[in-house]
Amino acid sequence: MSTDADTWLTWSRELHSIAQAGLTYAGNGYDLQRYARLREIAADLTAALADAPPEPVRMALLSERGYLTPKLDVRAAVHDEAGRILLVRETADGGWTLPGGWADVGEGPVEGAVREVREESGYLVEGVRLLGIYDKTRWGAPANPFYTLTALVGCRLLGGEPTTSIETDGVDWFARDAVPMLSQARTPPALLARVFEHHDDPTIGQDLI
Repeated sequence: MSTDADTWLTWSRELHSIAQAGLTYAGNGYDLQRYARLREIAADLTAALADAPPEPVRMALLSERGYLTPKLDVRAAVHDEAGRILLVRETADGGWTLPGGWADVGEGPVEGAVREVREESGYLVEGVRLLGIYDKTRWGAPANPFYTLTALVGCRLLGGEPTTSIETDGVDWFARDAVPMLSQARTPPALLARVFEHHDDPTIGQDLI
């Protein structure tokens, strides 16, 4: 029975996590050598499987220090008065996505979401509430070399005008039945559908999925 690339990528991430834990807590020199070698194997495997240039991925994994924890991606859900959702088009793959990206050190999820909207779309927003914390692979996103959790923040539009960035070449508003091709690694369709559910029923509690 063949195994798909996403499953192999999940296994390689787990190996990387085990190696990092070993390098952090092992006190025996021989064990440290073995964990270092295990990390090299995990980095080589992940780089070979990743949908990206392999060497930068390999070097990024080998540069990790300390106990491995998830990376945090922040995404903003912004609706206009007609209920349309704000999306930006990624130059990396041509797909559309909720504005967002990596959270910066020293900022919380809401601050990060507000910043990403301004940088990627030109619009000014304020955070209203945290919709949820998501493992996007459970919502249809392909596996990523780095295990990532996404904080999805509901935002209110304040002003601004559509402006692209070095990461985006399109900014627009879309009704739920007119959503364009999505960048599934960033915003899988099932997760965007959940965003519309939150908009339809503001009483829905926070998701931890």
